[in-house]
Amino acid sequence: MKLKKFNFKTINSTNDLAIRIIKNSNTKCGIVIAEKQVKGRGQYGKKWISHKGNLFVSIFFPISKIKLSLNELTKINCLLVKKFMSKFYKGKISIKNPNDLLVNKKKISGVLQEVISEPDDTYIIVGIGINLIKSPIIQNYQTTNIFDLTNVKIDSNIAALKLKKIYEKFIPIFPKINVKNITKI
Repeated sequence: MKLKKFNFKTINSTNDLAIRIIKNSNTKCGIVIAEKQVKGRGQYGKKWISHKGNLFVSIFFPISKIKLSLNELTKINCLLVKKFMSKFYKGKISIKNPNDLLVNKKKISGVLQEVISEPDDTYIIVGIGINLIKSPIIQNYQTTNIFDLTNVKIDSNIAALKLKKIYEKFIPIFPKINVKNITKI
């Protein structure tokens, strides 16, 4: 499955733009990539701080044939992001339920999922933010980034393409997954 790529320098939110694309085009599967978000969103309406150079993407695809709950989809999406990050960082990456990825108890990534129903299908939008080169300062919440952990700068465009490939390979098998005992992908 190929995800249609939408690249932007600066936008409000990758998830918001993905929703607009679903509603206003015939594109069923895609990835929205932004260099910067000015109104990035996190879980429970929290703001996602978007420093240029970090990764901000939203991947969307239909889910009507997928018989998984939103919680199960969240778990799988966190595991896919963890798989992606393990290509750059070889240490332990843990998942803090429901949707944060941590290294050394510090947040390095977050996943924001939204589901929308359209007349033709139901879609999931998987917003993914990963601190590649800079950590946001969040009161009472420690953060980190891949550069500080590895001393290697990762280009956000290259990172987005690697994440795109993981999802293109994985989306077709979503309907066949049994989540009961899944711990890694």
